[in-house]
Amino acid sequence: MSLEDRPWTAFYGPSVRKEITSTHYRTIGDLIGAAAHLYGRKPAFTACLPNGMNGTLTFDQVDEMSDALAVYLREIAGLERGDRVALQMPNGLSFPIAAFAVFKAGCILVNVNPLYTSEEMAKQFEDAEPNALIIVDMFADKLPGAIKGHPIPNIIVTQVAEFLPAMPRGIVRLVQKYWDKTLHPIDLPHIRLPEALAAGRAKRAAQSIAVEEYRTDIAPDDTACLQYTGGTTGVSKAAMLSHANLIMNMEQTMEMISGVEKGKEVALTALPMYHIFAFTVNLLGFYSLGARSILIPNPRPLSNLKRAFENYKITWMSGVNTLFNGLTNEIWFQDTPPKHLKFASAGGMALQSSVAERWEEVTGKPVLEGYGLTESSPVLTFNPLGKTRANSIGIPVPSTLVRCLGEDGTPVGLGEPGELAAKGPQIMRGYWKKPDETAKTLRDGWLLTGDIATMDKDGYFRIVDRKKDMVLVSGFNVYPNEIEDCLARHPGVMEAAVIGVPDGASGEAVKAFVVPHDTALTEADIRAYCKQHLTNYKVPKTVEFRDDLPKSNVGKILRKDLRAEEIAKRDAA
Repeated sequence: MSLEDRPWTAFYGPSVRKEITSTHYRTIGDLIGAAAHLYGRKPAFTACLPNGMNGTLTFDQVDEMSDALAVYLREIAGLERGDRVALQMPNGLSFPIAAFAVFKAGCILVNVNPLYTSEEMAKQFEDAEPNALIIVDMFADKLPGAIKGHPIPNIIVTQVAEFLPAMPRGIVRLVQKYWDKTLHPIDLPHIRLPEALAAGRAKRAAQSIAVEEYRTDIAPDDTACLQYTGGTTGVSKAAMLSHANLIMNMEQTMEMISGVEKGKEVALTALPMYHIFAFTVNLLGFYSLGARSILIPNPRPLSNLKRAFENYKITWMSGVNTLFNGLTNEIWFQDTPPKHLKFASAGGMALQSSVAERWEEVTGKPVLEGYGLTESSPVLTFNPLGKTRANSIGIPVPSTLVRCLGEDGTPVGLGEPGELAAKGPQIMRGYWKKPDETAKTLRDGWLLTGDIATMDKDGYFRIVDRKKDMVLVSGFNVYPNEIEDCLARHPGVMEAAVIGVPDGASGEAVKAFVVPHDTALTEADIRAYCKQHLTNYKVPKTVEFRDDLPKSNVGKILRKDLRAEEIAKRDAA
């Protein structure tokens, strides 16, 4: 496909490069240092709690602290280039320090969902084999069970209110300890993050260590991050994303966002930074532009965002359909919408046209939809400002080829549905330790997304259907096999199948069909059991008991028949 075959380039703005031939940075560590040099004492990250208590770190402070932690990881913890470091924490001031330290140390970052159960953590730790873990204390009680299969020799513990001023930090600790009761004794050997920073500083000063030397032999194509997708067999796949993948995708995305003023933006980060969209666009992208990121540890309930909108001149925000839908239904948001907002961007799940229209009605500003996958770092397409099209995922970002393929693997005609395939510098190196899965997904440099899409004559794409079995709950991928495996372990369950059904609050919800061994088994029993073993958003919202399940002639349970029945029920209602 040549430039002439890319009709979408006609819809790029005048300053948008059709091709990005080189990036501004060789590694992510270089990006971090360059931003600190440019923006120094400007605020880089502000953690804002629901009651308005907050703490802020400047670019210089984040740079210095991440240097100190990088020294700790290499010189005291004994990690080497390419060792994995797991991060398990919500949005907060510790997150950028920890993530940036991993990159500066020449190690590989492994993002772990802090809401995971001990069993889910164990699966990921056994797969990634991290040499160190940086975890928030309120979830550290899960560790004894989580590290049985893979002991982690270096554990660093932080807290939600880390680096906030002493008074609000103390108040938060008291609430957690005596009201929420989310703090528990940590019996495993560990070190607190401030102590690790102090040790790293002392070591650096005593030996005049140049942190830059840790990454002199890091190549742009070396793996920077293991970013896990949803699992189809109980163990999810880790996309190996290189420094070049992430830096290029950051620049591709920023290229498409017009009107951004370096050093002047205030970006609301309500999506968790362990999610690839916020990781690339918010953590890396807006940091590189000198923006101030307002970090929200937990956006639920939505009133948790109220003080952030009141106290800061938010100019940009990212989110998912459910976040935008929820905010426009909040009275406080309707009464005082953010007046400094330039636009918002949506990813993670389909943006409903009614939500986009309502958002623009309330705020006076558009919400722009894009599309991507973990495997593409993640952004592949984006709706350009002023040239958006309803129900479209937009046009490919610079240096990206996208096409729709038929069953025979050849491109289909304009307007015809086919599997969306993409090629570009943001495409992953492959799946960690899974060459067979890599071969199924990457063909001659093309990423096969499994999503069905169409392209119009102008190069705008529209998703027709999603992957057959994946359920998208509030922007998170949920795969039925994992839930079915959990259900199968229940002594009262004979057979089970899981599908996604439409849900007004989360886009889709998980529904389980269960053939019970014991007729006394209830929906409450099933949900309670799942809550013990699965993250909350994976727990079935509804359970339907049946005498049997539809099967193929070889005995395979047919989820597609269950989905068809659900559609027929809705149509008849």
